[in-house]
Amino acid sequence: MTEPAAAPRDERVPADAPLATRMRPRTLEEYVGQEHLLGPGKLLRRAIEADRLSSAIFHGPPGVGKTSLAEVIAKATKARFVRLSGVGGSVADIRRAVALADDWRKRYDARTILFIDEIHRFNRSQQDALLPDVERGIVRLLGATTENPMFAVNGPLVSRSQLFALEPLRAEHLVTLMHRALEDDERGLGKFRVRLDDDAAEHLATISDGDARRALNALEIGVRTTPAGPDGVIHFTREAAEESIQRKAIVYDRIGDGHYDTISAFIKSIRGSDPDAALYWLAKMLHAGEEPRFIARRLVISASEDIGLADSRGLLVAEAAHRAVEFIGLPEGRIALAHATVYLASAPKSNRSYAALQAAEADVRDGRTLAVPVHLRGTGYAGAKRLGSGEGYQYSHDFDGAYVPQAYLPEGRRYYEASEQGEEKRIAERLAFWRQQFDDAQTKE
Repeated sequence: MTEPAAAPRDERVPADAPLATRMRPRTLEEYVGQEHLLGPGKLLRRAIEADRLSSAIFHGPPGVGKTSLAEVIAKATKARFVRLSGVGGSVADIRRAVALADDWRKRYDARTILFIDEIHRFNRSQQDALLPDVERGIVRLLGATTENPMFAVNGPLVSRSQLFALEPLRAEHLVTLMHRALEDDERGLGKFRVRLDDDAAEHLATISDGDARRALNALEIGVRTTPAGPDGVIHFTREAAEESIQRKAIVYDRIGDGHYDTISAFIKSIRGSDPDAALYWLAKMLHAGEEPRFIARRLVISASEDIGLADSRGLLVAEAAHRAVEFIGLPEGRIALAHATVYLASAPKSNRSYAALQAAEADVRDGRTLAVPVHLRGTGYAGAKRLGSGEGYQYSHDFDGAYVPQAYLPEGRRYYEASEQGEEKRIAERLAFWRQQFDDAQTKE
């Protein structure tokens, strides 16, 4: 009986492959970073070492080790390991891989791990084709994606997989990887004699923004293009590092978690009264090509939700910025956005009107529906008088201060409690005066 061919475990990487590809870790001991997942005693590490990893999806920014982790698992597992790519894969490829996995399972009682790189690039029908076979255990799925799987991967597939979030690598991780590459004669740049200055390594690590692929490939370009000195040593300086790596690209997607996370940080910075942080997140969104009208709409929402009656001019400023963006567009429209951002972040804060609305909505949704009191009912239709509508209503402007103690809501419910912030303090004083008059009138009755 001939066994189905297993995927090769130790594929040779071409000598001319990029440095980042050549230096992929071969074992967990070589893997750098992601200590929150792979540190001693952590769940993922234990599962890999015991060869008991179930279906899982690794998600995180580019160059943080998602595919490298899958390759480490491929070398560690006793299961057959099959690789597909979301870029060029098809439903037919999936079905062929699953059919072979099923054959392997029936004949030899052996497991198959199916790794799909960039799984988010599979469309919904392609992802649906995986679901029954993952459910039945014919294959164990490993997926890698730069997108938030809650948005980019089918819900049923996500629910049957463990999710592991990989974080951007820290600067010290990247420096470690660069020095390792310079010392490796077989796969790295060890055949070159290189003196890497500390500030050059730090610059590459910083500009790479947690992306090992970017750092290593920039290092290789710099080493291969920098001439050696009279002593045969390549002196890799800060200047060489700056020439080797171009301006970093902002990791940001306009439909996934980069979009939602950044606008969240922006609004929370405004709410937290930090104009500097708010301006940074604004600059990042604008640099990444975010739709400026979306930013303007969020400013209008924040003006009422977070600043509220503590400074009602905030809503006017935000709405004016929205109109300015519509009228003049970019790049000048960003100036109006910055104006509104700093104004709102610097303004006194109150969410009391929003909180009051939420409390009233909860009563409408969950409580007994209140009828409109007779004296408040409309009188502008035939027969209103016969029904008693409007009877007993007192017109506020007929009284001093345009106020008369009069019930406008049955049961005496109160939702809005003004704060002591900014202009709302004066509102609190007026309401306290009027409410005291109302309470006094109720006592007299």
